[in-house]
Amino acid sequence: MKDLVEIEELIRVVSKFPGLGPKSAKRIILKLINNKEELMKPTINVLANVYKNISRCNYCGILKSSRDGCNGYSSCKNLQTKFSKICVVENIADQWSIENTRIFSGYFHILGGTISGSAPKNNELLINSLVERVKKQKIEEVIIATSATVEGQTTAFYIEDSLKNTKTKISKLAQGLPVGGEIENLDDGTLHSAFKNRA
Repeated sequence: MKDLVEIEELIRVVSKFPGLGPKSAKRIILKLINNKEELMKPTINVLANVYKNISRCNYCGILKSSRDGCNGYSSCKNLQTKFSKICVVENIADQWSIENTRIFSGYFHILGGTISGSAPKNNELLINSLVERVKKQKIEEVIIATSATVEGQTTAFYIEDSLKNTKTKISKLAQGLPVGGEIENLDDGTLHSAFKNRA
């Protein structure tokens, strides 16, 4: 296999996926190679389609398709249904975890990361557009659902400060989340309790 440069490169790339190492990557690649028509070809086509058509909305942060025509406040697909609450999360995996609990009915706003406590405020985070959404959409409550890490709490504090001149209620998920815990790794019961008891 050491002469098969293409395979070695594929193993290296697949090994970077969360939860996968070289051994798991080799098993997946071998399965694909042994099933070129049934698995490999459809996988390539689907990946190419996702690469071409799926991106994050630069306004609210949710995943969007190029078919949606989503482009800023006036055409954001996430704003088509009227809600009074926004749940602010760090990443799309957090959004999916909360959606799975079915406890929250409202908008999501995906920041795209956190602010490092030792670094200057990250202009790439969608905090300015969050403030704009709260004002334009007459949001009644912003639920800050950042992780219980130092970076997550620093980000939550900065969001609270950014929204202090609005009349919107700001709440956070209930304490009891494990310190250092990330939202996407929590079970449904913990998330459900954290939402119900937010303060």
